[in-house]
Amino acid sequence: MNTRRLRNGLIFLAGLLLLPPTFVFSQSAPNDPVTQESLKFAKIYGLLEEHYAVPVDPDHAIFDGAIRQMLSTLDPFSAFFDRQQFEQLQAQTRGEQLGFGSILYVTPGKVLVLQTAEGSPSWRAGLGPGDQIVEINGERVDRLGFQDLIALLQRSRSRPVQLGVIHPGKVVPQDVRLVPKEIELPTVDNVFEFREQQIGYLHISGFDAKTAQEVQKAIEKLGGNRLKGLLLDLRNNHGGVVATAVDVASQLLGPGLPVLTMRGRGVPEKTYSTVPSKVHFDMPLVVLVNGETASAAELLTAALEEHDRAVIAGEDSYGKGVVENVMPLSDGTGLALTVAQYFTPSGRSIQRKLPGTALADAESGIGKSTHFHTDDGRPLSAGGGITPDVPIPPRRLDPWVEFLNQRGAFTDFASQYLTYHPGVNKSFEPDKDVLSEFRSFLSNQQIRVPLEYWVQDQDYLKLRIKVEVFNLLFGLTAGNEVDIRGDPQVQKALEIFPRIAEILKGPLPEGTKHVKEAAGRNNQNSILLRAGGRQ
Repeated sequence: MNTRRLRNGLIFLAGLLLLPPTFVFSQSAPNDPVTQESLKFAKIYGLLEEHYAVPVDPDHAIFDGAIRQMLSTLDPFSAFFDRQQFEQLQAQTRGEQLGFGSILYVTPGKVLVLQTAEGSPSWRAGLGPGDQIVEINGERVDRLGFQDLIALLQRSRSRPVQLGVIHPGKVVPQDVRLVPKEIELPTVDNVFEFREQQIGYLHISGFDAKTAQEVQKAIEKLGGNRLKGLLLDLRNNHGGVVATAVDVASQLLGPGLPVLTMRGRGVPEKTYSTVPSKVHFDMPLVVLVNGETASAAELLTAALEEHDRAVIAGEDSYGKGVVENVMPLSDGTGLALTVAQYFTPSGRSIQRKLPGTALADAESGIGKSTHFHTDDGRPLSAGGGITPDVPIPPRRLDPWVEFLNQRGAFTDFASQYLTYHPGVNKSFEPDKDVLSEFRSFLSNQQIRVPLEYWVQDQDYLKLRIKVEVFNLLFGLTAGNEVDIRGDPQVQKALEIFPRIAEILKGPLPEGTKHVKEAAGRNNQNSILLRAGGRQ
C-alpha cells in the first residue's frame, strides 16, 4: 500500500466538518456536490450538538460513527484508523511490533511460553518454550477470568512488566522483569527441506518491507538452485506491500516481465514489472493457496501462473484485486481508501464481485475481456480469485477433534506429559501407550471419548500430541514443522513435482497450440529447442 498526501478536496471536507455551524452557513458555499453534502452533514451535527440530551463527543460521533459508516458503504477494505490503529499499521508495514518477542498459549488460568524471538526482551531474560507465567504485575494468573487475563496481557505488552515464571522441572517461580521494545516480525515464518525429495518448503505469512530479503536468505539457506523443487506456501497470506511481492517475483522470474497493472479513476495507469535481481532461482515451483490467500499474495501467484513458472495447487483464493492508499490525517489518524484495481499480466482482474458495495460491478479484465491465458496459451479462470491448476481439499475435522482443539486439550496434555516424562527428545513418536495416557487425561478432564471418533482419529490425535510436545519442548518452529509435514495438502502438493512439466503444457482449447512450442518451430533460439524439448 502506498502512503500519499490527502487530496485537497478531502482536506477541505475535513476542515469544513470541524468549523462551527454558524460560520459555515454564513458564507456563500460553492455549489459542487461534495460541498453541498458536507453542509448537510454539518447542519445535522450542529443540531445534535445543540439539542441532544447529553453532550456529544465529536471524536466518537464523527470518527467512530459518521466516517466509519460512510466507508463501510463503499467496500470492506476502505477504513478509518484511530491513532493507535494507525501506529500499529505503520509498524506492521515496517515489519515491527512493540512487545516482548514471545508467543504465548493462553487458556483460563494458564499462560505458557511457546517461543521467544532471538534478541528480544523475553529471550534475553531467559524465557523459553514450556515456561509457565503464573503472575503478572502481582496478579495471580490462576485467579483471573479468561477475558480479564487477555485484557491484562494486552495492557502489559506496551509497558514494563514484572512476571512470575516457573521453568520446566521447577516448582518455585522466578521473578522476571521485561521492558518492551520494537520487535522485528519475520514474514517468512517456516522454512525446512524434505530431504528425501530435495524439495524446499517456505511459508510467507505476509509482505512487508523486508520480505524479499527474507525469501532470498531462506532459499539460499535451503540450498538455492541445488534444490529439485520449491513448495511456496501462500496459504493464509492476506497480502501487504505490493512492491515487495514484485521484488519476490523478480527472484523467481526473469527481468522485464509484467507482474501487475494498476488502474483507477484518479490514479495514472501503471504496470509493475520484474527487475534484475541479485539472485535468480529457477528450480521447479509449486505454489499452495487457499481461501485466505489474498491481495499481494494473489498477485504474486497470478504472475507465476501466467508466465508458466509454477503450478498452483490447493483451493480457490480469496479474490481481492483492489489497492488502498493509506493517507495520514490530522492528530495521527489515517485513512485507507480504495483508489484503484489490479490486473494480472494477462489483463484479468482477481477482484471478486461484492454485491451491495461499490465493487459489485468490478471490471473482469482490461478492455472488458473475459478470456485469458498464460504466456504458453493455457486458459485461465476469470471472475475473481485464482482457481488452482490442481485442486487439493483441506483436512476435514470431525466435531469431536474440533472441540479438543478449541478446548486446548492437546497443549494441556503435552504440558502434563512432559512433567511426568522429562526425558523426551526429538525422536518422540506418540504410540499406543501415549494415546492411552491421553485418553485417561480426557476422562479426568470430564471430556467424553466417543468410540467412533477415537478409532477414526488415531493418526490425527498422534500428530496433534507430537506437535504440542514439540512446541513446548523445542519451540513453535519445531512444532510447526511437524504439523506441516503431516498436512495432507502439503503431502499432496509434493506429489505434483514429477508432473510439473506435464501440467504446464496443457490441455489447451480446441484448435489452439502452445505459444512457446509454435514459436519454437519458427525460431531455432526458442526455449524449447534450446532445452531439447519435444515439439
